[in-house]
Amino acid sequence: MSGVAFNSKLGAEGAFAILWADLMALRRNLSNYLIATVVSPLLYLAAFGFGLGGNIRMDGMSYLQFVIPGLLAMTAMNSSFNGAGTRLIIDQIHWRSFDESLMAPIGHIWLLLGKALIGVLRGLVSSVALLVISLIIAPRLHVGLAFLCLLILSCMIFSVLGVLSALMARSYEDMILFTSIIIMPMAFLGGTFFSLSYAPSALKYALYLLPLTHSSICLRASALGQPLPVMSVLAMIGFLIVFTSGAVLVLKRKDA
Repeated sequence: MSGVAFNSKLGAEGAFAILWADLMALRRNLSNYLIATVVSPLLYLAAFGFGLGGNIRMDGMSYLQFVIPGLLAMTAMNSSFNGAGTRLIIDQIHWRSFDESLMAPIGHIWLLLGKALIGVLRGLVSSVALLVISLIIAPRLHVGLAFLCLLILSCMIFSVLGVLSALMARSYEDMILFTSIIIMPMAFLGGTFFSLSYAPSALKYALYLLPLTHSSICLRASALGQPLPVMSVLAMIGFLIVFTSGAVLVLKRKDA
C-alpha cells in the first residue's frame, strides 16, 4: 500500500511539474491570450445574438439566452483543444522536448493529465471571461455549481482530445487538417447556434455523436435552470473516457 501511495504522489508531482512549465508560458501572455480567445465569441454574440437574433425565439426563449451557453461551450472547446494540442505539437516538433517528458518516472496517465490540464486552464480562463461579459448582457442566466462542473468537464474532454490529436499528428499540417475537418464543423453544427429539434432526423442523430452537442445541451439546461439531461451528461463522461483511453494507448506506443 505504501508503494502505491508513493507512486501516486510521485505521479501527481510529475504531472504538476509538467503543467508548471506550460502555466508559466500562459502567465507571460495572459492578456494577449484573453483578447485573442474572447474576441471571436463576442463577434458571434454580436452578430447572432443582437443582430440576426434580435426578434427570434428558440425553444421558447430569446435567441440571446439560447446562444450564450452554446458560445460558452464552443469557447471551452476551442480554447481547451488548442491550448493543449497546439502546445504539445510545438513541444514535439519544434522544441523536441516531449521525449524528455516520456523519460520522466511517472505513469502515462499522469503524463497525460499534466499535458491536458493546461488546456483545461486555458479553456476555463477564456470561458469565464466570456461568462462574465454574458452575465452583464443576460443577467437571468443561472451559474451554479452544476454549471461550473459541466464547464470543467467540457474543458477536460476537449483538452484530452487536443492531446490525442497532437500525439497522432506528424506535422503542423496534420493538426490543422484535424481542426478544419473536425473542430470547425463541430463549432457550427454542435447545437451552438440552432436547436437540434429543427434539424432533419438523419442529421439530428449524426449530431448527437459530437461531444460539443452534449456540452451545449448540458450547459444550456444548467444556465437556464432546467433539469439536467442525464443522457447527455453520461455521453460527456463517455467521450472523456474514450479520448483518455485513446491518448494513453498512443502514449504507450510512443514510449515502447
